[in-house]
Amino acid sequence: MSDVSPTVLARTARRRTRVGLVSGGLGAYWPQFPGLLDQLQESARFVSRRLEELECEVVDVGFVSGPQEAATAAEQLRKADCDIVVTFLTTYLTASMVLPIAQRTHTPVLVIDLQPTEAMDHPNTGTGEWLAYCGQCPLPEVANVFRRSGIRFRSVTGHLRDENAWNRIRRWLSAARVRGALRHGRHGLMGHLYPGMLDVSTDMTLVSTQFGGHVEVLEFDDLRVRVAAVTDREAAERITLVHQVFTLDDSVDERDLLWAARVSVGLDRLVEDFALDSLAYYHRGLEGEIHERLGAGMILGASLLTARGIPMAGEYELRTSLAMLIADTIGAGGSFTELQALNFRDEVVEMGHDGPAHLAISAKDPLLRGLGLYHGKRGWGVSVEFDVEHGPVTTFGVGQEADGTFTFIASEGEVVPGPLLEIGNTTSRVHFGFDPGEWTDAWSATGVGHHWTLCTGHRAKDFRAAADLLGMPFRTVTGPNDL
Repeated sequence: MSDVSPTVLARTARRRTRVGLVSGGLGAYWPQFPGLLDQLQESARFVSRRLEELECEVVDVGFVSGPQEAATAAEQLRKADCDIVVTFLTTYLTASMVLPIAQRTHTPVLVIDLQPTEAMDHPNTGTGEWLAYCGQCPLPEVANVFRRSGIRFRSVTGHLRDENAWNRIRRWLSAARVRGALRHGRHGLMGHLYPGMLDVSTDMTLVSTQFGGHVEVLEFDDLRVRVAAVTDREAAERITLVHQVFTLDDSVDERDLLWAARVSVGLDRLVEDFALDSLAYYHRGLEGEIHERLGAGMILGASLLTARGIPMAGEYELRTSLAMLIADTIGAGGSFTELQALNFRDEVVEMGHDGPAHLAISAKDPLLRGLGLYHGKRGWGVSVEFDVEHGPVTTFGVGQEADGTFTFIASEGEVVPGPLLEIGNTTSRVHFGFDPGEWTDAWSATGVGHHWTLCTGHRAKDFRAAADLLGMPFRTVTGPNDL
């Protein structure tokens, strides 16, 4: 992997995931079985500590024993504006204690039941001890009531120190992190649509209504004035950074590198001034004028920002910049990608783009190459060339239906070694386990669009969970029949 360390490229600090927690059990048990409530409350404290260890901001509203207490807890959680609410079933309780939490918080709810240990010590277990193990008992009841109420149901069953259960909980918290990043995100859209790319066109209103957050409309002049203000010293410092991060090909022209460095510093200021979490951009320009030069000089700065967790997508690809943000939020990187070619001999799909790229997931130090001509675009300058680190990967994109509904689309594969293009593009050879032509047909049939993001790791379950919390469809391509 490229040596993109925090000392070289400081990661952006994101808002912590806000997790509501309410634990509960049936109050009728407490006078019947002394000591049971104390044991269950200790379990609830254990869960709260584990959630905090997962770098979440935990809003713990305590332990409830009846519907009235549950309603009070629901009101507290409603005011807290959480990204997800975790309801811990410590023992049997009635569905009337869980329903108001799901109804009043207007927040996705995860129901968990984690018994004290992996199994009861049967010879030494009486009724009171058994009740600490029957948190799963009300789960079908709660699921039935959620379904009848039109509320999405999701749960994790296990025991307190069950790492399989905690891994599943982590997946839901990761999905909540995505929900929070989108709800509070500010997404820049600068320039104009690449002429004729009808699939790229995205209704900004639908982004805010389905994902939340805000789309900030920017002009290339917003960048122009900031680039003009970059000092020679700042440009020189950025070139020093470039030499730390990249291997420079002999084709790099020093004047083009200096221009790209100035644009990079200007981009940093643009992101800071408008508090952007992502940016999609494109501008054609004409005959070497300033806007054409700005558009052609974006790749370096956009790649550096993407490595810091502020994704940049070219060709005005708002949906893909959002996909990149989602992928980065769950720790999967996410690099701007499209189809490039198919290798039927090696059974791989070659995919990538002419920049920007997510430098932190490069297989080795990324290369900076000088180009006298960009294919299909105006201008000239420097471009990034790299291969995503070899191993498990997931393609992930945001599609859109005829009714405007966004969809999450994913396919798991593996980046494998082999010959790559050397033309200033990011390129990876991805093996999906079946004929690359059939994969391409199945992938295209999902409605994904021209671009997507290439992520590290097998992440389909993570993206499925995020789609669930956001209330949108999820599609995956696993074989040639996924049409």
